[in-house]
Amino acid sequence: MMLRTFNLFLGCIWLSLGVASMAVEPQAELWIESNHPHAPWSNITLLCRSPARVSSKFLLMKDNTQISWTRSSYKTFQVSFFIGALSESTTGVYRCCYWKEKGWSKPSKVLELQSPDQLPKPIFWIEAKAPPLPGCNANILCDGWIQDLVFVLLKEGNTEPVDYQVPTGTMAIFSIDNLAPENEGVYLCRTHFQMLPTLWSEPSNPLKLVVAGLYPKPTLTAHPGPILAPGESLSFRCQGPIYGMTFVLMRLEGLKKSSYYKKAVKNEAYFDFKSLKTQDTGHYLCLYYDASYRGSLLSDILKVWVTETFPKTWLLVQPSPVIQMGQNVSLRCQGLMDGVGLALYKEEEEGPLQILDGTSNDDNKSFLLTNVTDKDAGIYSCLYFLNWKTSIKMETYNTVELMVVAWPSSMFNIGKTITLQCRVSHPVLEFSLEWEEKATFPKFSVNGEFIVTNIEGQGTGTYSCIFSIEAHTDICSDPSKPQKLARPRVTGFLTWNSFINEVFRMSLFVQLISLLWLVLWIRWRCRRLRFREAWLLGTAQGVAMLFILMALLCCGLCTGALAEEIVIMPTPKPELWAETNFPLAPWTNLTLWCRSPSGSTKEFVLLKDGTGWIATRPASEQVRAAFPLGALTHSHTGSYHCHSWEEMAVSEPSEALELVGTDILPKPVISASLPVRGQELQIRCKGWLEGLGFALFKKGEQEPVQQLGAIGREAFFTIQRMEDKDQGNYSCRTHTQMQPFKWSEPSEPLELVIKETYPKPFFKTWASPVVAPGARVTFNCSTSHEHMSFILYKDDTEIASSDPAWGKPGSSAAHFLIISVGIGDGGNYSCRYYDFSIWSEPSDPVELIVTEFYPKPTLLAQPGPVVLPGKNVTLRCQGIFQAMRFALLQEGTHAPIQFQSASGTSVDFLLHTVGAEDSGNYSCIYYETTMSNRGSYPSTPLMIWVTDTFPRPWLSAEPSSVVTMGQNVTLWCQGPVRGVGYILHKEGKAASMQLWGSTSNEGAFPITNISGASIGRYSCCYHPDWISSIKIQPSNTLELMVTGLLPKPSLLVQPGPMVAPGENVTLQCQGELPDSTFVLLKEGDQQPLQQQRPSGYRADFWMPVVRDQDSGVYSCVYYLDSAPLVASNHSNSLEIWVTDKPPKPSLSAWPSTVFKLGKDITLQCRGPLPGVEFVLEHDGEEAPQQFSEDGDFVINNLEGKGIGNYSCSYRLQDYPNIWSEPSDAVELVGAAGPVAQECTVGNIVRSTLIVVVVVALGIVLAVEWKKWPRLRTRGSETDGRDQTVVLEECNQEGEAGTTTNSPSSASPGISVEVTVPI
Repeated sequence: MMLRTFNLFLGCIWLSLGVASMAVEPQAELWIESNHPHAPWSNITLLCRSPARVSSKFLLMKDNTQISWTRSSYKTFQVSFFIGALSESTTGVYRCCYWKEKGWSKPSKVLELQSPDQLPKPIFWIEAKAPPLPGCNANILCDGWIQDLVFVLLKEGNTEPVDYQVPTGTMAIFSIDNLAPENEGVYLCRTHFQMLPTLWSEPSNPLKLVVAGLYPKPTLTAHPGPILAPGESLSFRCQGPIYGMTFVLMRLEGLKKSSYYKKAVKNEAYFDFKSLKTQDTGHYLCLYYDASYRGSLLSDILKVWVTETFPKTWLLVQPSPVIQMGQNVSLRCQGLMDGVGLALYKEEEEGPLQILDGTSNDDNKSFLLTNVTDKDAGIYSCLYFLNWKTSIKMETYNTVELMVVAWPSSMFNIGKTITLQCRVSHPVLEFSLEWEEKATFPKFSVNGEFIVTNIEGQGTGTYSCIFSIEAHTDICSDPSKPQKLARPRVTGFLTWNSFINEVFRMSLFVQLISLLWLVLWIRWRCRRLRFREAWLLGTAQGVAMLFILMALLCCGLCTGALAEEIVIMPTPKPELWAETNFPLAPWTNLTLWCRSPSGSTKEFVLLKDGTGWIATRPASEQVRAAFPLGALTHSHTGSYHCHSWEEMAVSEPSEALELVGTDILPKPVISASLPVRGQELQIRCKGWLEGLGFALFKKGEQEPVQQLGAIGREAFFTIQRMEDKDQGNYSCRTHTQMQPFKWSEPSEPLELVIKETYPKPFFKTWASPVVAPGARVTFNCSTSHEHMSFILYKDDTEIASSDPAWGKPGSSAAHFLIISVGIGDGGNYSCRYYDFSIWSEPSDPVELIVTEFYPKPTLLAQPGPVVLPGKNVTLRCQGIFQAMRFALLQEGTHAPIQFQSASGTSVDFLLHTVGAEDSGNYSCIYYETTMSNRGSYPSTPLMIWVTDTFPRPWLSAEPSSVVTMGQNVTLWCQGPVRGVGYILHKEGKAASMQLWGSTSNEGAFPITNISGASIGRYSCCYHPDWISSIKIQPSNTLELMVTGLLPKPSLLVQPGPMVAPGENVTLQCQGELPDSTFVLLKEGDQQPLQQQRPSGYRADFWMPVVRDQDSGVYSCVYYLDSAPLVASNHSNSLEIWVTDKPPKPSLSAWPSTVFKLGKDITLQCRGPLPGVEFVLEHDGEEAPQQFSEDGDFVINNLEGKGIGNYSCSYRLQDYPNIWSEPSDAVELVGAAGPVAQECTVGNIVRSTLIVVVVVALGIVLAVEWKKWPRLRTRGSETDGRDQTVVLEECNQEGEAGTTTNSPSSASPGISVEVTVPI
């Protein structure tokens, strides 16, 4: 039998050498139980437990052959396999495993059952608790498989046992303290029963104890390498300085069985693995020892991977995958494997471009491409690189396409500009740019930069450049490689909406032109008339109004979809800053960054003195874009600001960044809130580069008033108490950290003047300031002063204002509304009010936090969630990202109750001297303060109980407390307190089952293979894992009852199984034995409903005034008083319905509700009850259309009679007079029915009005056309006489017209018509 050697250092390796823990699959546990201590082999049961998860399937194997498996109806932790009396057929080697999500678990330890005269051989191994030096401690563990055994520790060469123990479980732990050389040797372990001292086990495998540290450590290497594929060969070489030693190779992940021994060949030993397996992966080390078991130090740990596929690598590019020609780019390859080389590959290239060996593979090493050209453009990927041959598959998550373009892009829009840069590595006299599409285009430049404008789309084409040098000004170089500039691709299509809108627009235009033509035509045809133009003007106005009305009605039509009101709000202001790789000389390589707080930003625009170019759409979650400037030259000086673009809006411009020269830093921006006498004031100085120092100056003083070190891109100078002496003009400057300092220009002056102010207003949000995206937020700013104007600020920037309401006396107030909050709307809000010349102090700020941007944190209570009144509680909020601000929320409060900023990833909120009012649900969030307070999801609520008594838990059984013999059941102890353990008590039994540290609201206690010993009354209570004097209450008492041992009873119901609500029902349970207790059960309820102890053979369970929830399936059992809780079989199930009408069925149409030509539709009516008859009804028909027992009705559409609304109902065959409620109606339509209509009723009304208007317009024109030959004017007054003119033909020219005076001028209301020929 092979010896196993263990070194005392092994238990300490993980701590002293820092080995990264590897995922070890939880192993099933297997042991023996027996109900006969004096004859244990007469009746034995094997128990198998899942240590880390619940499972529904367990498997028992004997001699590597499956002999039994169980599948419970619910998940549990352990199951039992009944073996019975040990015989020749049941002896052998046993193992068990449990089912995981994707297969069976790792088998348990081997349990060997031999003859009934011998106990199974125990398992023997060692644990070390200290380093391998004399004086450390070690534990030797012996597992005997059976409880209540006597364990004996033996040492080779000793006649007496070294130690013995009688533990309560199946394992003994023998401790060896203060290790000395005399403790070296070979140890054994044996067991025997306390009641049968003659029944011994076989000796365990011998364990060789070696004391390490007496010889120098060996070296361990692997050939061909430590990373191989399954099936390949591996050879370990362990080499020491001393000849003739015994070498040991060990794998840390399986010390009990993964030790290999070899005699040395000279001073080294080889351990060969012919065909590797994936389970050979692990951490290996070796040592050597002499004949006296004095050992060496341990070798360095060698990590071995056996895998078919490497973890995928991913490639990151900095600063951007779109890089300017001549710049440097860094390609960083990252993966999960340490100490392995990496190689950079380019598509269409055979071998790797660059290689990083395993020693340089860390976060600070990258593949660097310097002075990139168009040849460097292409698709890159990275993979692991090994120096030996192996069949391991290597994959990558992503590839990176590197684009080397002209500055800043090779694609530009109409009206935009692009700068083309021509670069060479030596001095040049002059550069020339040529455009292939124009021979006369050449431009000249000294610095090699050419600005190309795309006016009216004429800038696209192919460009190249040449240069000349001073020595030979008349000789030019060869042209560079062509650079093509193209327009962006325009994608999309002409939608029906746009087509209809264009038609309406053209229609309106044509109508207006027609109106003008009509008016001019009438005027020209009647230009010789000498009557007033009132009629002509009135007619023209009427026609114009009709045309305009028709055009407006047309514009009101929808195009088949409902119109939706969209509120467009301006996007938040972006942030502009600069970054450099040279903090001492930042202008040698400068990049401008523009970042938006809005997550819906599509692209960015950088503007310089009115000239702009477009950046590509940001691909990262940080929503930012880079504009690399390179070395700062005179052409780069100017004022810069950026915009962010969304689909329907453009942001406000960022604050301006001014580049003034190569030796002067950009001018900072200074700001401050309104100074108030006696209060603290913070002055904000915003720079543009990180790593700079800040200085605050006051006019009239030579030295800085305050100075601050490098703390980011901005600094806050504090005036502790604002007084008259602090008034004046202030400015700030930035400078480099190293001397001699390089200074920026001074900022614009900021004048601080203490003015008379009103008191600050009252400012709050109507709802909580912690909101999710899309929520509605209203800010309320109010004061007791009358007739005030209000201004709303966000991050000290004015964003809205409100004028005073002069007509309303009393206090003033303003409400500012954000209809739908976006990610960029978070921030610090405040308000002020003012009248003609006096302003108020700023209000207290309100932090608006927009959640659901980052993952949620976790919230824990220390010492626990239940605390005595007057004590302190610490709530720890653990986030993911560093340097965030945290907020603690309590359910029912308006705003967060505490805020804290953290440099790490967590904060502690202290609830001091808590009282009953502090009880409740708490949660926390974290958010960033630099970009619009973008926050995380709220943590899972944590209930805090402030009480001197734990709330009472509830004990229930799953699937039921009434179960059959041999079934598995789980007792659940449930309570509202989280993170607390539970204890399960059984009446009459002193021992308790414990479940520690439950992470949910409930504790599970599985009971497998229910037997007579499991019957009883149970209760549970909390068991907190912290020291507390809080009282603990027991739960309810649960009676666990076993059925199937007595004849089943019968169950009847009076007056019947279907009753109306409010009636009384009696359930009669008839048994066969006297002196019995009857139990009424309901399907779905875990507890019995009622219990009775009648004097006879029958129990009547009375249910008064039944309700809908009393409907269900009932059964009953009984048990004898002489054997309580040992019950009979279940009675036949009895279903009871409490209803006036049975539940309504459901009606559906197949394949659809639209008739197709020559096709039928099947209506399917389904109800919840069996044994029913269905009927189908059609609206408009008095009698039902069809009857069916299966609920299927076939409908055809002959002559259009199938169209309409249908419903169905059913009746019980046993109760033919009781009908159910009708189902919801289903409408069947034709192919051109309402389904095909997409417009609203309003469209129909508008279309009708259009038709009416057009018809009326036609009638008016027709009538007027007929009137023109006989046009008359009446009632006009000229020279005091009535005059009537009749026109026979309006188009007769050159003939004189005559009129006749009225004979009676005294009667103005009467006129005489006289016909005068023309």
